[in-house]
Amino acid sequence: MGIPAETRVLDAAQRCCERWGIAKVTIEDIAADAGVSRATIYRMFPGGKDVLFEALRVRELEEFFTVLRARVEGADSLDELLVRTVVAATQELRADDHLALMLASEPGTVLGQLTVEGVPRIIRFATTFLVPLAEPYLERARARAVIDVLARLTISYFLAPSDDVDLGDEASARLFLTPLLQPFTTVPL
Repeated sequence: MGIPAETRVLDAAQRCCERWGIAKVTIEDIAADAGVSRATIYRMFPGGKDVLFEALRVRELEEFFTVLRARVEGADSLDELLVRTVVAATQELRADDHLALMLASEPGTVLGQLTVEGVPRIIRFATTFLVPLAEPYLERARARAVIDVLARLTISYFLAPSDDVDLGDEASARLFLTPLLQPFTTVPL
């Protein structure tokens, strides 16, 4: 059994974006790389390139949060969970070659997907994947608030690194996050 056509198309879209940049990629480029017809792509992704790239962003977020959740599961306290989450997320973002290529070739588009346009989607994924891990320690509303803050903080420090705080380093992240998150984790709603 071969690779499903949708997976081949999404993989091809990712490769083409890395090769030529998001703005220059055409459906024809993706079809040729995936070994399918343009019509097949339009049947899979009615609406064309925009819908296809949205599906690619969703797949990338699912993959990112699946890896992140696996890295932080098993934390034995809320503080440990929160620190491990930020550290692992920062490390995964830094290690993402596709993201680095896209930031280099299409910074405006990628920054939009990590900030104004993309933050609501990122928060939804973070909530879905990470809130259940925080619920043993916090009620759901408080867990959602904490995960929201952590996601925004991680994105911000990834895009604009600090000379004073390294969220990819556990000791630095713990020193920074512990007092910052204390109000979220100790004050009742």
